[in-house]
Amino acid sequence: MKIGILSRDAKLYSTKRLVEAAEQRGHEVQTVDVLKCYMNITANQPSVHYKKQVLKFDAIIPRIGASVTAYGTAVLRQFEVGGVYSVNESIAISRSRDKLRAHQLLARKGVGMPITGYAHSADATDELIAFVGGAPLIVKLMESTHGQGIVLAETEKAAEGVINAFRGLNANFLVQEYIKESGGSDIRCFVVGERVVAAMMRTAKEGDFRSNLHRGGTASIVKLLPEERALALKAAKVMGLNVAGVDLIRSEQGPLVLEVNSSPGLQGIERVTRKDVADMIIEHIEKDCVKGINKTRGKG
Repeated sequence: MKIGILSRDAKLYSTKRLVEAAEQRGHEVQTVDVLKCYMNITANQPSVHYKKQVLKFDAIIPRIGASVTAYGTAVLRQFEVGGVYSVNESIAISRSRDKLRAHQLLARKGVGMPITGYAHSADATDELIAFVGGAPLIVKLMESTHGQGIVLAETEKAAEGVINAFRGLNANFLVQEYIKESGGSDIRCFVVGERVVAAMMRTAKEGDFRSNLHRGGTASIVKLLPEERALALKAAKVMGLNVAGVDLIRSEQGPLVLEVNSSPGLQGIERVTRKDVADMIIEHIEKDCVKGINKTRGKG
């Protein structure tokens, strides 16, 4: 099978591991910088081009960063129009990247989350804060990644200041309930197909509330409760993702979903759990590719 990996940087750990895993299973692999692709959008021969060649793959693994979501998903859609299987489809990636849409879809399907508020008008600031139970609370930019653009407001006055500052920058943001009992920890569940194949607990460094490893957090192996495993699988399914990193927190109400990531990194989860997650992804593609091709060709 010929597999294409859409990645801006072939040297990234996740990209290299996926290449290694695919080659070890006997596949031909090519890493492609999605921003250097260009498209021929025609009815008869839709195609994607890269360095003066037409790209022909049996399967695609999209590793599309948040900053290039719009163009990256456009390229991925073009592959899909041409009948190429993608382990995560463009529409699913778009859903998960739009934090407001993702929260609305998860809520519609009854997926537990921290109480979340959204408003455009400054007149609604007080009510927005009240929706989530007052301070302390989280103010989160919709485009935030790796813990950037997420602020803990410890008082209502601080919350008003952060909200007004974000509005002054014309930034889109959510206001979210702060789950104090989580203690600055969350759980990353790595979903592949219909299984949670690995999980780790991430804990914020001292003085911070963000548990992201990019922000200096630490990680350890965690044993998932049955309800946590079920919630992670449900959240990934709602987004339509075959490969996902689902972030949960433990609360007095039970597990709650913080975010569903469509391009979860492999380095932390493989290092902590010592599981070959990259190989599991390639194995899933092998099993699902024929079914996926048939599904994609039926779309138009």
